[in-house]
Parts: sequence; C-alpha cells; structure tokens
Amino acid sequence: MPTRLPFDQLLVPVRQISARMTVRRLARYTSALVFLPLVPTESDWQALPHGAVLRGLYAHKVRKAGDCFHLRVGTQAQTLLIVACLADQASTFERLQAACKLARVALDGEPESVLLWSHGCTAQAANSTLSATIAALEAAAFRFASFKSKPKARVPLANIDVALGRKLPELDLTLATAAGNNLARWLTALPPNTLDARGYRRILEDLSRRLKLRFKFYGENELKRLGAGAFLAVSRGNATRDAGIAFLSYRPSGAKSRAAKTPALSLVGKGICFDTGGTNLKPHKSMLDMHTDMGGSAVAVGSLYALHALRSPMAVDCWLAITENSIGPLAYKPQDVVRAYNGTTIQVIHTDAEGRMVLADALSLAAARKPRAIIDYATLTGACVYALTERYSGAFTNRPESRDLIEAAGSSSGERVWCFPMDADFDTDLESSVADVLQCATDGKGDHILAARFLSRFVPKEIAWLHLDLAAGTRHGGLAHIATEITGFGVRYTLDLLRRGWPPAPAPVKRPAGVVRK
Repeated sequence: MPTRLPFDQLLVPVRQISARMTVRRLARYTSALVFLPLVPTESDWQALPHGAVLRGLYAHKVRKAGDCFHLRVGTQAQTLLIVACLADQASTFERLQAACKLARVALDGEPESVLLWSHGCTAQAANSTLSATIAALEAAAFRFASFKSKPKARVPLANIDVALGRKLPELDLTLATAAGNNLARWLTALPPNTLDARGYRRILEDLSRRLKLRFKFYGENELKRLGAGAFLAVSRGNATRDAGIAFLSYRPSGAKSRAAKTPALSLVGKGICFDTGGTNLKPHKSMLDMHTDMGGSAVAVGSLYALHALRSPMAVDCWLAITENSIGPLAYKPQDVVRAYNGTTIQVIHTDAEGRMVLADALSLAAARKPRAIIDYATLTGACVYALTERYSGAFTNRPESRDLIEAAGSSSGERVWCFPMDADFDTDLESSVADVLQCATDGKGDHILAARFLSRFVPKEIAWLHLDLAAGTRHGGLAHIATEITGFGVRYTLDLLRRGWPPAPAPVKRPAGVVRK
C-alpha cells in the first residue's frame, strides 16, 4: 500500500491579527480560546466581548491558575469560547500538558477556524502559553495516514489566528518544530507492510527531492564492500534484500566548499521497520507494536525537516539504519561473531539487541565524515523505560561537562531527559573472550547503560556525541501536548538543544609556557 508524504497537511496556517477583540469579530470563529489572569481588573471585563457573562462564570468556576471553562456565545451560540486562567509560573511541560487538554476541547466538533488571544496577562507568560497552545493545536489537528475503505468525512482545521498586539516571539520555531514532530509521528504510525525498507527508501527519496537534499542509499551489496558486518548480521534474516543505510545531507545556501564537505552535525536513527526479536523471538504482546521500532529514524528525519524549514546555518547529515529484524533460516544467532565497519568484532549474545548492532555501523559511517557532533535516536532498551517510565527519555554523552545543558534543554523544550552515567568501568560487563566486545550482557541489569557504552566504541572521542534512548517515544494517553500514543519525542528537544549551543566549542589546546609551535 504505497503512500505519499503529507507535505500540504503537516501544518495548519497560523496568522497574527489585530489584538482588538469585539463581539462581531469573535463571531467569525467556530472556536476561540482566551487566557486571562487569575484576578482580571474591572477594565479587563469591560474590554472583553460578552464580559458581563464571562465575569460571573469566572468567579464561580476559576479558583486557581490553570482552571478553565467553556460556553457558546454569539448569535445562535455559534462560537465555542474557552476561557482559561493563565499560569504565570509553570514549566514548559506543564504548559504543553494544559494546552493539550484545551486543544482537545477547541477542536471538538471539527471547527474550520480557531482564535487565540490573551487579555491582561504578562507578556512573557502569554507568549509561552500561546506558543504551547499553537503546538498543541498543530499536533491535535494533524491526522495519520488512513487505510479505511470508507474513510469518515472530516472538516480540516483551515487556520489558527492569534490576536496579539506584538509579534509572537519564535513563531517560526514553533511551527517548524510542530511540522517536524507531525512528520515523525506520521512515519512511525505507518503499518509495516507500507513502511518496509523499500517503502521507506521511496519516501526518503521523495523527501530529498522536495527539500533538495543530497540522498544516497547504501544497499546490502555496498555495505558488504564497506565491511558493515554489524548491520548486515541483522538484515540477513530478511525475506528481501532491500535493507540499507540511508544518507541525507542538508547544506545551508551559500555554504563554503569546506562546510559542504564536513557537517557540523550528524543525526543518526534506528530504523527497524519491524522487530520480531529474530532468533530470540519476542512473545505476541511484545511484538505487536514493533512497527514503531523505527521511531528513532523518524525523529532524525523530523529534526532534519525542522532545521531545513528554519534554514539553519548548520550543515547537517542524517544517517538512517533501515531494516527488519526477522526470523528465518539465515537470521543471525547468539554466539555469532561479526565485524563492524570500524573493524570492531562483536560477539552476539541476544538477537533482540539488534538496535545497537545497526547503529554501530550507522554511527561509524557518520563519524567517518568527521562531524563536530553526533546525536543518535533509538527506541533501544526496555531497561530505560523501567528506569524512567515513558515520561522521560534517557540521555548518554561522551561530554559529561554538558550534562546540565542537556537536561536543561529537556526542561525548556518540555521533552524531558535524564542523563545516565557513562563511566568506563561499565565496560567490564561487556568483555568477551573471543571478540573485542559483547553485544550485550546475558542479564538485563543496566542494559540501557551498557548499550550506550557499546555504542560509544563507534564514535571517536574527538566527536561530541549524544545518545537518546527514546523511552518516551510511545506512551499510552500521549505526553505533554501530544495526545496520540506515538509522541514523536525528540524533535522539540533537538531544536532546543542546538539553540542552546550544544555542543560547546572545543577548549583551546593548552601548551606549556615556553613551547613554541612550529
């Protein structure tokens, strides 16, 4: 079942209009949402459309910041008006979570248009809340691919208007991030017989043509010539020979020749289109949703899309390890020894630890182009979910001095992460008597940490590296501003982290006094 990228549906258009609100103007909208302070002034009530009615309801229904109510106003009560008490002090996650609930109410009944505005609130709190609400509306209005023979007719949201007397800060960032998140969720939700390796390659080729990105697909024959044995071990059990590592490259306009060759950043994603567990076969419940095991690659693609939309000045490469992990007579098995692209030999312990295998070669290929930094994304370990639940994702880095910055980006983006230890002595649990390294330990203790230590072998120390174990990639009931089980976690985080200047510039080399460099 082939499908096309929904470029024209990734975003609902957002317009900024005059801040002056009247009864007549309000009546033009199907749904409207107004944010008020906890204690509006007399002049606030007089300036608000239907102020007398709202004042009485507000006094009865609003007791604290975050409380809200809704009613229908205007001729024949055609406008659904949602009134919310804005929280001056709230975390980004809390604002996004509240915005998700408001967006659900605002979009009930499939309105053609939605109006947002604030009245009497501080500028900083209003800006943050309006941005969070736009993100929530964009996520809620977006629809995944449908394969129903008789799809239900629906009225798409045509526009979101923001009534504000000043330019909403960073609106472009909000929209680019929302588009990247929607793309990541759309990809992750596709069924595995649509988004198999061949289908994924076609979609990426289409994306590259649309965005004018360089594209190359390293198929199995080329990977054999390169010696990418870790990836090929996993793909060996597939029924078809369509697996490979996809390479996409974005360069800002006017990039100099050196910048065109050397990326500032490489994004690497685990793209297991379906994971049976291989020879160590998963039970039914554990296998049921394994079409989402390519979520890390989808987040990498979504992040690249957002950076392109913002016309980022950074040169960015993207590497996606795309295959299934299948059962079959040729599938790899425990105690196999394989050699990765960078020459490291690996003793296989468990075939359901395939993610670190395909990432090993994808990371090595990315590192060979000598980027300044690498971020990889993967739904990698159940241990990370047990450690954090699906509310946070795990972060691992070879730059321990950046841990505060890495976690701060999680707080400010609303996609929260927690940095785990990466001490070298964990490597003793991965010592092999027949190869350079064990694929994983035989027990599950700290598997998320051991997986990160394993992956660190494929990133040279001079390259700043961040590994995100996407425990929050899927969550029943959604997360923050995302109501769907597939969250697309990572796109907002990546954009925030890069805006904070990660990775920091390398410290200058200190030379002893009196030494002259020749």
